[in-house]
Amino acid sequence: MSQLPSSGPAADSVIGPDLASLAGLLADRTRATMCLAMLDGRAWTPTELARLAGVAPSTATGHLHQLVAGGLLTEERRGRHRYLRLAGPDTAEMIESLASHAPLRATPVRSLADAHRRRALAHARTCYDHLAGTVAVAITEAMTQRALLDWDFGPSLTEAGRAWLRELGVDDHPAHGSRRAHVRTCLDWTERRPHLAGAVGAALFRHALDHGWLTRKGTTRVITLTESGRSALRERLGLTLQPPDARPASVSPEESAPCRGTGGAAR
Repeated sequence: MSQLPSSGPAADSVIGPDLASLAGLLADRTRATMCLAMLDGRAWTPTELARLAGVAPSTATGHLHQLVAGGLLTEERRGRHRYLRLAGPDTAEMIESLASHAPLRATPVRSLADAHRRRALAHARTCYDHLAGTVAVAITEAMTQRALLDWDFGPSLTEAGRAWLRELGVDDHPAHGSRRAHVRTCLDWTERRPHLAGAVGAALFRHALDHGWLTRKGTTRVITLTESGRSALRERLGLTLQPPDARPASVSPEESAPCRGTGGAAR
């Protein structure tokens, strides 16, 4: 019978998570700013990220190499062009969770256009691959009131909720082999109440985009609720939502701020 070595690196070392290494990747403000921006779910070029972070392209490249090597970002090559995005939903949710413990930094409203942009962001925006903002919170609360979501043991779909999704044409089954939470919530950055996230939140968001209920505004995080979307929400959830300009301007943090993960009930 073979014996374990009594000395040497294999005997003296214990394999464990290098949390300090991961924390070090996000301890730099430039790298953290880039990761927060990529919570919009799209692929960014190094030039775009350098401009966003206010650093030279060569400086941005060095930071991006570290984030890719550390497993937080993935790199895509399209011809001569290079694109970067977060490594996946798990990475995004980890960054959101860390951000939930970070202090808030308020930014002043400097113009009327800035005020309109903040209203639009507070009303509806992307939070990686699901919807955030007033619209998302209203949907989550309406689903709770109609007993489509249950909060006794954390957020979960009820049988009525699964039937409701099937009626919409949304698959309510967890993806085979996926470690991602089927149903979870994020504490909304601007509303301070939970909105639906996880695989179900992402599936609902895709469904709304595919059916023209929601549309993206350019390459920003802003999402527009269309007239057909308003009609669908009235018909299916009894919701009547006003356009963002009908709401008071929110005092919101900067545009790249994520939502915060939570398991609390919607009240």
